[in-house]
Amino acid sequence: MMSEENARGEVPQFTVTGGDWNDVVEEAASLGEERIIVNMGPQHPSTHGVLRLILEIDGETVTEARCGIGYLHTGIEKNMEYRTWTQGVTFCTRMDYLTPFFQETAYCLAIEKLLGITDDVPERAGVIRVLLMELNRIGSHLVALATGGMEIGALTVMTVGFRDREHVLKLFERITGLRMNHAFVRPGGLAQDLPPGALEAVEEALPLLRRGIRDIEKLCNENPLVKSRLQGIGTLDLTGCMALGVTGPVLRSTGLPHDLRRSEPYCGYENYEFDVVTRDTADCYGRLRIRIDEMYESLKIVQQCVDRLRGTSGPVMVGDKKIAWPAQLAIGADGMGNSLEHIREIMGTSMESLIHHFKLVTEGFRVPAGQVYSAVESPRGELACHLVSDGGTRPYRAHFRDPSFVNLQAVAALCEGGQVADVIVAVASLDPVLGGVDR
Repeated sequence: MMSEENARGEVPQFTVTGGDWNDVVEEAASLGEERIIVNMGPQHPSTHGVLRLILEIDGETVTEARCGIGYLHTGIEKNMEYRTWTQGVTFCTRMDYLTPFFQETAYCLAIEKLLGITDDVPERAGVIRVLLMELNRIGSHLVALATGGMEIGALTVMTVGFRDREHVLKLFERITGLRMNHAFVRPGGLAQDLPPGALEAVEEALPLLRRGIRDIEKLCNENPLVKSRLQGIGTLDLTGCMALGVTGPVLRSTGLPHDLRRSEPYCGYENYEFDVVTRDTADCYGRLRIRIDEMYESLKIVQQCVDRLRGTSGPVMVGDKKIAWPAQLAIGADGMGNSLEHIREIMGTSMESLIHHFKLVTEGFRVPAGQVYSAVESPRGELACHLVSDGGTRPYRAHFRDPSFVNLQAVAALCEGGQVADVIVAVASLDPVLGGVDR
């Protein structure tokens, strides 16, 4: 809605519906009214990704706000149609580059549902998946708080956040060999078991992470400057969240305790003790506090995972050798690959095993025809994978419901009527990652 008072004191009203944004701009310009439309971007504010914000402003007040996306488009979903089911993991892990384990798990849970082997996945594999996802949640929230702090000038929050995220990335590197884009979660289980000393390293990192979260609390929770910038800014109530499909911390800041780990448990989350954190402020400050409190809950879950893994042993991949790919991974002189013992066996003693291994790696396994929807609770909200199989060795269609993409719909509701300086604060409170938006 656009308006401006004319010489006689009347206020003409104009309703803008549909059409391309450029057409709207041209139409507005033809009316001969004084209006300012600015591009905030396309830029890379902090590490959210390359996002273009189109703002119509009246002085310092934002009267209209729109998002321009697509600058990071990688064609991941389309590429997955030309790779085997297992190879698809190496694509989806790269979408939201701050939450690779959540994307891998959602994708593999969907494949396991289509195969009908959900209950056959070893318990140890499920516990390790939960361990990695909760560590990943902590790392993602640390980046959200760090970059959000940087955007309002709280540079110490940024240095503390990235300092403590290093503890998480070092654990990932020790367990999977990589700091990101791991492709460690595989259909039927995991690529390999935890290496020696991994659990001890996790336990050593927990108090360091707890101290770092406490440092962020001291810097943010009661900081009058932080509160003045965040309280009452970017408000979105429960009705708005439900209308736009917004989930995650933004939804829980309205007081609704919606968390898929509780409402639709997966990977055995029903067996863990943790609280679903909520606030009732529905603003940027409430989302900040939720992310801080959620990291403490993730620490509780990680400790429970460590305790369970100490008391359990066994495989981390389903027993069906027609699905379990790759087999018997080990870390050797060449980095990470098939163990020498396994190679000697299939090369020297069993021609059938060698042929089967070759076909499994090059051709892949077949998945029964059908479609499935599998969702997990990522740090940004509901992350889901919709897979369609035609009975072949590759997905007929792989589509992801990325929470950053859905949550970006709220930008107009959060920013319009506010100040230009509050736009970045509002967008940061959504914590969007454009790699997931532009997949």
